[in-house]
Amino acid sequence: MLLKLHRAGAIGLLVLSVPLAWVLGFLRMPMLYVVSVAIGAVYTVAGSASQIVLTQLVGRENLVRAHAQNAIASSAAEVLGPGLAGLLIKVWGAPLALLMNSILLIGSVTMLKGIRINEKRPPPSAIPFWKEMKLGLDFVHQTRLLKEIAWTMGGWHFFAKMALSIQIIFAINDLALEQNVVSLSYVAIGLGSILGGFMGPRFSKYIGPGPGLLTGIAITSVGWLIASCLQNWLSHMVLFSSMLFSYSFGATFMFINFLSIRQGITPSHMLGRMTATMRWYSLLPAGPGALLGGWTAEHYGMTWAIGLAGIGTLSVALIATWRPYLRVLRTLPQPYVAISEN
Repeated sequence: MLLKLHRAGAIGLLVLSVPLAWVLGFLRMPMLYVVSVAIGAVYTVAGSASQIVLTQLVGRENLVRAHAQNAIASSAAEVLGPGLAGLLIKVWGAPLALLMNSILLIGSVTMLKGIRINEKRPPPSAIPFWKEMKLGLDFVHQTRLLKEIAWTMGGWHFFAKMALSIQIIFAINDLALEQNVVSLSYVAIGLGSILGGFMGPRFSKYIGPGPGLLTGIAITSVGWLIASCLQNWLSHMVLFSSMLFSYSFGATFMFINFLSIRQGITPSHMLGRMTATMRWYSLLPAGPGALLGGWTAEHYGMTWAIGLAGIGTLSVALIATWRPYLRVLRTLPQPYVAISEN
């Protein structure tokens, strides 16, 4: 919980440094680079901690619903935030809009402090960092279900980044959409996430978290396949908005089940190490995927890159469905005790 407080406060102070530098006259691009890297570092560390706190706060039996409500809250901000930011920038200018952002971030610390949680803080460990990291790797390697969702999510990130890395260029160059139309279309991402957050828990309860995760992956592929095949049949704004909606709707389905499964199967004392390991495994393929998306778009065209992303993500869902692990997972798993812990 302290890390969540520190994250909001640290990001608020980092954002605040930008308008202060502007007032003092030494705002330069290198400073913006440093601030961006620092914010990313804070998210990387505290983002893992926030998932662990959620497990302690709501209990394992409520993980799917809690992640869905978290997605709804985040999506509401995605829908309202860009429009409000644009208005503030137009009225006050970018530096003062960032000042308001920092005030709101620091104010969120007060709200977070109002959450009461009996957090069990373990005593300081005498185990060296590298050995702690190896324990997390060993636990994931010994847990068949975690390995299964690691490769599944890694495959999805690889192909999804192929599309996500070029989709704005695709909208402007291939679909010939104006920049304001592209910005308006992005509202579909928030709407898809909100709908996915509302429908996800009930759907997962009906078919199970494993099939729910696989269904989410398959849904994300639909928009990219439609965008690559139906450019001459649909309005380009409708096409692009549908692609964004399909991605966010399916990704919400996928992530609320992915996070719930991996936290459900992990004992409390291993949550931190498991989360760090799984985030590393699942996100590592995103970089090569983005590079392949750019290379394919440059040599064969945007439509081919978008279509390949759709075929790839659908293939990941079909292969994972064919394997006998996720498709049979109808309830959240119980915490698993690895061999090395016996």
